[in-house]
Amino acid sequence: MFEIGDLIIYGNTGVCRVVHIGKPELAGVHDGRDYYTLSPYYAEKSVIFTPCDNDRVIMRPVISRDEADELIREITSVELLTISDEKKREECYKEAIRSCIPQKCVSVIKTIYVRKQQRIAEGKKATASDEKYFQMAEEKLYGELAVVLELEMNKVRDYILGCVEG
Repeated sequence: MFEIGDLIIYGNTGVCRVVHIGKPELAGVHDGRDYYTLSPYYAEKSVIFTPCDNDRVIMRPVISRDEADELIREITSVELLTISDEKKREECYKEAIRSCIPQKCVSVIKTIYVRKQQRIAEGKKATASDEKYFQMAEEKLYGELAVVLELEMNKVRDYILGCVEG
């Protein structure tokens, strides 16, 4: 169970702060369960109420600073996704992003980056699907890393590149 003040990953929302735990005073919610009241880190005026025992949405603590540093050190060794079928590729991207596992977001980002470079070399543009999932994976990964590394989200890519190239 999380504690008030904890930063967690909540499914597709990403980083949230636990602001309250208990029975919500919401119309229609009388099931006797305790709920987390979550404040999305990047949407401060939003509020999420979710049962503490919710098993439909992934909830986990944000990674530690050490885990973030290790992830960045290992980026070059994270493998690309190898799917040739377009429909299966999109499903694989979705599944990786939905998993809320940072290494899987790195795989999506690296895979799409390589695909985009190959398509450009062939005189083609990146697909709309690739662009969409690239952005989703970056937002998910960079959102978490920004909090952990105490950076602005728009500075995370440069920070990673500096670590990987440096």
